[in-house]
Amino acid sequence: MINTLSNIHPGAKIGENVKIGAFVTIESDVVIGEGTEIGPNVCIFNGTRIGKNCKVFPGAILGAIPQDLKYKEEESILRIGNNVTIREYCTINRGTRANYSTEIHDNCLIMAYCHIAHDCIIRENCVLANCVNLAGHIEIGPKSVLGGLTAVHQFVRIGAHSMVGGGSLVRKDVPPYIKAAREPLSYAGVNFIGLKRRGFTEEQIHDIHEIYRILYVQGNNTTQAVEKIQSKISDSPERESILRFIEKADRGIIRGFRQLNGQKSSNGFTAQ
Repeated sequence: MINTLSNIHPGAKIGENVKIGAFVTIESDVVIGEGTEIGPNVCIFNGTRIGKNCKVFPGAILGAIPQDLKYKEEESILRIGNNVTIREYCTINRGTRANYSTEIHDNCLIMAYCHIAHDCIIRENCVLANCVNLAGHIEIGPKSVLGGLTAVHQFVRIGAHSMVGGGSLVRKDVPPYIKAAREPLSYAGVNFIGLKRRGFTEEQIHDIHEIYRILYVQGNNTTQAVEKIQSKISDSPERESILRFIEKADRGIIRGFRQLNGQKSSNGFTAQ
């Protein structure tokens, strides 16, 4: 199951039924779970932990040191969960002393040519389409989707069940359950289709929609919107997750859509 043309350090811990293609390099402090497949020309550096039944396609580079001038050779890890697919030529760096780890949780799909920098956390069931670039310290909530060629600023958070359109520049936090698109990146509605596919009820989706009407459509500032959401929307896990997300948004959240015809939209912004 291991090609003889590969260079695998004897100290690496390789699980049962692991397949390793030709010209793979695996350093000593590496753990690979059972049933995982490593394609040709993959490099896996010290500190990498890969779970069970993952698929790593040709040319990927996993666990390289951070591209961060503050990095001083401290020991850190890249932790990849179970059933993760990493397509061709992805580069995923391990952590710095900030968190000491970069994490990709279970069942994620990382498409070709993506870059995931140090100290990022990608929760379970996320999809990063081709050429997504994540700077350091980014957190992406469960079941989120980032379209191809999206670039995300360091320390940005993207909420659960959200969808970011392809080619986006993400400079602010993206709240959960929404679609984000256009330039500059703006609220583009609730992610109705995604939520229905994931089993959200009509009542849950309605409440989410009402929350974002208050936040983005009715012309409230963030403080006013939070007060109205607390007073008008019944308590629910979805309401609480949105409010907690807004509370922790140190970089601020994305704005509402600005009209293209130069008129003010209902949130008060005017297109330039």
